[in-house]
Amino acid sequence: MATKKPALSRFFEDFGWDLLLGLIAAFYATMAPYTKVEESFNVQAMHDLLYHRQHIEKYDHLEFPGVVPRTFIGALIVSVLSSPLVLLVHFTHLSKTYSLLAVRLMLGCIVLLALRFFRIQVRRKFGYHVEAFFAILTAIEFHLLFYSTRPLPNILAFVLVNLAYSFWFKGNPYATLRCLTCATVIFRCDSVLLFGPIGIELLLSKAISIFEAMKCCISSALLCIGFTALIDSVMWQRILWPELEVFWFNSVLNRSSEWGTQSFHWYFTSALPRSLLVAYPLCFAGILLDRRILQYIVPVYSFVLLYSKLPHKELRFIIGSVPMLNVSAAITASRLYINRKKDGWRWLYILFLGSLLVSLGCSIMMFLASYNNYPGGYALEALHQADTFNVRKEKYVHIDAFTAMNGVSRFCENEYPWRYSKEEKIPLDGYGQRNFTYLLNEHFHIDGYKCLFAVSGFSRIHLQIGFPPFILLKEPKVFVHGNMRDQDIHLSKWPGCP
Repeated sequence: MATKKPALSRFFEDFGWDLLLGLIAAFYATMAPYTKVEESFNVQAMHDLLYHRQHIEKYDHLEFPGVVPRTFIGALIVSVLSSPLVLLVHFTHLSKTYSLLAVRLMLGCIVLLALRFFRIQVRRKFGYHVEAFFAILTAIEFHLLFYSTRPLPNILAFVLVNLAYSFWFKGNPYATLRCLTCATVIFRCDSVLLFGPIGIELLLSKAISIFEAMKCCISSALLCIGFTALIDSVMWQRILWPELEVFWFNSVLNRSSEWGTQSFHWYFTSALPRSLLVAYPLCFAGILLDRRILQYIVPVYSFVLLYSKLPHKELRFIIGSVPMLNVSAAITASRLYINRKKDGWRWLYILFLGSLLVSLGCSIMMFLASYNNYPGGYALEALHQADTFNVRKEKYVHIDAFTAMNGVSRFCENEYPWRYSKEEKIPLDGYGQRNFTYLLNEHFHIDGYKCLFAVSGFSRIHLQIGFPPFILLKEPKVFVHGNMRDQDIHLSKWPGCP
């Protein structure tokens, strides 16, 4: 008669890996709560949905629409789910930064739930050892868990990509196609580059028929187009399908290259090695050790290869390839573990364990660099804490483009007497004619203003022989200036600028 396992043991068996990944993602979010310009639309949308609700005329996107419109659907889902936590923050009179943390943690929960679904399918298809090493490799890699709480369109699409992978492993090809269609139509039009190779593989393996696939994809696409057009036309106050405009801007006009270009091989020689670390060489070996992974890996490699043809490249664009590549790497790691006592394999296993430690060290280094990469958010927080003068006197803060792009969002703003401006294209000699109390600016000297203090940000990593093996070099990035005509500022002591 089989003995029943204790409840705590069953809990850790079922949710232990999720708890590990969740704690790491929550640590990253808590330690680096601020957001970058790439996340600005969804961050501002979440703020406005939670704080302005039906008053669309107050929403940030109407004043600062960005280069291309984005859908509100992801922001709406996350905002609704996190609204009880935000309400608690409001009632306890905590800073709105806690609301930012709440929405980011909620997004992380959604991403990790989809990743859990995929991990379960990995276990059913390849076994417990592969599942365990899949979770371990994911835990020691920096980028996936760091990005998991960041409200990027890529991460919202990433949820559906993980679900697509799960249904693919489960043997439900039409559900796979529906998830990829939804990701492409609503969140990231470039998901079509993943949709295509997976669809071709399903056709070649005779898992689907052309007629049924077309019927499934067209019906799903029409439903998604109707949904996004309905929601986003209301929010943007014009008839709109956001991802169609994104596709036209990025692919037809090829305007994305204005934000920088990389060489064709950059994803394979820079982005994936940094993202996967030790899993990168292991994922190639996994194809040789278990032929079952081949049908899944080839479409994913094809996705990265197709994306490489676009000149503007960023790691987040191919983040959807990481889980599948980690599965292939986990197959190799599992084989090393199983054969670790055999001659020859023993040294390979020891080398693998050492590589895990090196990968962990690299992730720590990347986290420390990222932690210091939001000087705008830290500068505004420091200003709020430093200004303890007349609490009823209105304080008007101007935030320049550089500062806004590096950590400042509406979640960072305080209530009255604080007021904020992100007015653009003000010349340096024009600030003296304005009545701003404070300036958060990338420039050291501005006429009519006193530099009160500076906030440093990450500059570069200096490698060295010894311990620690690397040093993070920082330099002043954001300068906080005070109006010299303000007596409180003129007479008070400030740290000053270097």
